[in-house]
Amino acid sequence: MATTQSIAEFVEAANYDDFDEKVVEELKKRVLDSVGIGIGALGAEPVEVVFETVSGVNESGSCTLWGRDASASAPQAAMHNTALTRYLDYMDSFLAPGETPHPSDNIGSIIACGEQTGASGKDLIEAVGVAYELQGELAWNAPVRDKGWDHVTHTVLSAAAGAGSILGLDHEQLRNAVGIAGTAHNALRVTRTGGINEWKGIASANAARNAVYSCLLAANGMEGPKNLFEGQKGWKQIISGDFDVELDPNCERVFDTMTKRYVAETYAQSAVEGLIELAEREKIDAEQVESIHLDTFHGAKLIIGGGEGSRYEVETKAQADHSLPYMLAAALIDREMTNDAYDPERIQRDDVQSLLRTVTVEEDPKLTERFESGEMPANITVTLDDGTTHEVRKDDFQGHPNNPMDWEQVEEKFETMTSDRYDQQRRDEIVHTVKHLEEHEITELVELLN
Repeated sequence: MATTQSIAEFVEAANYDDFDEKVVEELKKRVLDSVGIGIGALGAEPVEVVFETVSGVNESGSCTLWGRDASASAPQAAMHNTALTRYLDYMDSFLAPGETPHPSDNIGSIIACGEQTGASGKDLIEAVGVAYELQGELAWNAPVRDKGWDHVTHTVLSAAAGAGSILGLDHEQLRNAVGIAGTAHNALRVTRTGGINEWKGIASANAARNAVYSCLLAANGMEGPKNLFEGQKGWKQIISGDFDVELDPNCERVFDTMTKRYVAETYAQSAVEGLIELAEREKIDAEQVESIHLDTFHGAKLIIGGGEGSRYEVETKAQADHSLPYMLAAALIDREMTNDAYDPERIQRDDVQSLLRTVTVEEDPKLTERFESGEMPANITVTLDDGTTHEVRKDDFQGHPNNPMDWEQVEEKFETMTSDRYDQQRRDEIVHTVKHLEEHEITELVELLN
């Protein structure tokens, strides 16, 4: 059942010592992936706005702001560090038929709370497992996207559970924390519809901060609505509709989480990979391309293919990384999809602006069925100006749960994201610490992230 009591019981039942070795390995991969992406986001303008705001609050605290010679309170550190992890749109994603949240949005808040309490690496793994499990179950069983709510409405609940776990909240405190978080912090879908704005990349950071604050209130004795889900005018009645969850203390929902290979929205991954493979294989000259057509599944068409507003007017990064026309055009021209694709000058160049307007995106009901069965299909046709056509069909991509990244690939991504910030020795120390979290304290990890 979905109640604050069942969530509290789940948090209390989850125990690192009971986790399968493969679960532990996957959770550690998610930690390394997330901190690497976070460090790679330093300097991005919206992230710097968050840093200036957090610094301006001037709260005392012992929680590290990643990549800075600065600290803050746990809620403010959660806001800052989650903004880093999320902003580039290079984070992981949970794949459910009606919702696609990003479980890595929970990690910044959990690390902040763990640093505050002097928690161990085992405590971190356990709390991250809790957050991933709850976020996955909510995404699968209680999607809110079509009801007008943003997926970070789930994140504030999962982050509260993860933060509550590592803070050591007792049963009643956990119920109160989840009740406060789920009552007071529900987010509207408008941030990802129509003209995409920069809040899209920061909304989960706000949810993470609110989750931690809810836990601290509960820890200090604040009572919250313990009938959050089933109560009159509660979460089920107003937000989600009726649903049940089956929270597994073994926390195996992490296996349903994908790791992004490309800096692009989740549902673009197979299409981008396929188009790059096709362009390289056929040596396609972008100047000779008459059109690019993508047949895809419902979610991709809805979110990044024009179902919630035009995706042809692209002027900013926030618009570009949620526009299939832009991402496919840039991928064909550049044969890659990295942070460089979202530089303002790159976005405005005539080559990509012209080519993106030749891109068409259609939903294929058969591909939607395949997506709901666990694939991420993409069928692409490129037509040249002489009438020649080239096609590629994809079932998934490198990083999808059906084709997961191994440690070497995750480490390679980490190296790419952090090479401008850290020397090789520091990078090696961070990788080693995460791979052996059981032997370390959280403070040892965050000290390396300064």
